[in-house]
Amino acid sequence: MAETIVKIENLVKRYKDLIALDHLNLEIKQGEVFGLLGPNGSGKSTTINCLLSLLTFDKGSIEIFGKKMAPDNYEAKRNIGIIMQNVAVFDELTVIENIDYFCGLYIKDKSERKKCVQDAIEFTELQDFIHFYPKKLSGGLLRRLNIACGIAHKPKLIILDEPTVAVDPQSRNKILEGIQKLNEEGATIIYTSHYMEEVEQICTRIAIMDKGKKIAEGTKDELKKMIKNTETVSVEISEIPDDILEKLSTLPHVYSTDFNNGKLEVKCSGGKHNLIRILNVLQESDLHFGRVFSELPTLNDVFLEITGKALRDSD
Repeated sequence: MAETIVKIENLVKRYKDLIALDHLNLEIKQGEVFGLLGPNGSGKSTTINCLLSLLTFDKGSIEIFGKKMAPDNYEAKRNIGIIMQNVAVFDELTVIENIDYFCGLYIKDKSERKKCVQDAIEFTELQDFIHFYPKKLSGGLLRRLNIACGIAHKPKLIILDEPTVAVDPQSRNKILEGIQKLNEEGATIIYTSHYMEEVEQICTRIAIMDKGKKIAEGTKDELKKMIKNTETVSVEISEIPDDILEKLSTLPHVYSTDFNNGKLEVKCSGGKHNLIRILNVLQESDLHFGRVFSELPTLNDVFLEITGKALRDSD
């Protein structure tokens, strides 16, 4: 069994009458890329701030690396890297000076720190920009600088909060590749993002929060099995008689049929041969149709079904 890196038990955090965290339980194992998801106001940021001892809480416990987390647990803090959504670097310092400063908060030995800084620069591919000031960097380079500052001291636990916000696709891919490489090199990662495709791509396990509670947890495949829709079959067809639409609705595992503007959409829950059954009905009825698509649910589908589609206020 992998070592438990983070253990949160029965965590409660109140702001007067508002319950921000409602008896939250989380356990993160060594080597995981753990996705922490939730709509705005779900409690993700509060969870991270409690985890880092930046906030006090009303009830529960937090352990990191097997020891109780507290503001004076400097041993744990030295092994944590934090890359928050808002870029936190000094405009008055160059790229290399910024990385050296943040690394120096954890590593005092100059020769060791120099090597760590160089490793971070190479890891984030900032070699050509070490003498640039942050205001001269593009959004993607600025994000990479932010990551370099957070990982230069080689932490065992890395917390990334929306690290790819407002960057171009090339920079996003570079950042995601870097996160996966950090994980391959032994770091345990907590990752929050509103980009579901990113979470689906890199996270080994995922927890979904809402209203301060954990409402679902598992691998992406386990989460997809929790929702009703497991497959959507779409067929381009000019017309379809009502009796055939009714026949399709009685097929095993079909729970919804809809025909609109030349497109038939059949939603299924479970089953392995839904597409074949649907096509057999259409062919037996001598109906002519065009392209056929079979779509499995995405993590975004899971997220919306579990948390609802209503707009939320900011976190």
